[in-house]
Amino acid sequence: MISLIIFITFILLLLVSFIISILFIYQRKQIAHFNTIEELKLDHEKRLLHTQLEMQEQTFQHISREIHDNISLSLTLAKLNLNTLHWDNLDKAKTQVTASLDQISKALNDLSDISKSLSSELITNHGLTQALEKEINKIQEMGLFELHYEITGNPVFMDSNKELIIFRIIQEAFNNVIKHAKASLVKLQLHYKTDQVDIFMLDDGIGFSKRVLENVKNKESKAGLNNMQKRAKLFNGRTIINSEPGVGTNIIISIPY
Repeated sequence: MISLIIFITFILLLLVSFIISILFIYQRKQIAHFNTIEELKLDHEKRLLHTQLEMQEQTFQHISREIHDNISLSLTLAKLNLNTLHWDNLDKAKTQVTASLDQISKALNDLSDISKSLSSELITNHGLTQALEKEINKIQEMGLFELHYEITGNPVFMDSNKELIIFRIIQEAFNNVIKHAKASLVKLQLHYKTDQVDIFMLDDGIGFSKRVLENVKNKESKAGLNNMQKRAKLFNGRTIINSEPGVGTNIIISIPY
């Protein structure tokens, strides 16, 4: 009986030790898994912050260019007109004052457009689709090319950070078209699927050779395309850019919800 009790006690201790070991290993794995998730989350937050800082820097550069190229020029012309008023000729002075007021009005409108296009409040308050509609209307008013815009599927409201970056990607694509494409027709489509949104942007512009562009040392020449790809990748998105000289450019961006 004593031997049996000792044996059973030994088996029970062995079993308890085994259970404790299993629990300890499980806890260590759970902690490791939790640490991995935290590291991934931290890495994602760092990449998001880095992208936001890049966007902020590009925003500052954009504001600087717009102020220098448009607003500064308009105000300089207005100042020049007012400084050279012909007081001895009231009709000519009136014309100069009117021209100055037109230039000041243009500067104020340009400043208002910059403010609206750079503000993230529209995305936060109304979502991606309404912000895009306003951006489309603004581009159409410029009359640079014919622009078709379409939404298919059932729109899904995403995290405001994700929608803001999608909006900036599309802004970057339009910026490339306006600066480089010389297009007469541009098509933009957002296709909402069950698990992702696909963005299609097509233009009939001059296009470019991807092989030649890859070998170009000037980073500014391909900064726009690189920015779109980096921003999409931030949310595990995929970017496909097809272009040939004289054929135009077709951009497809897929971003999961």
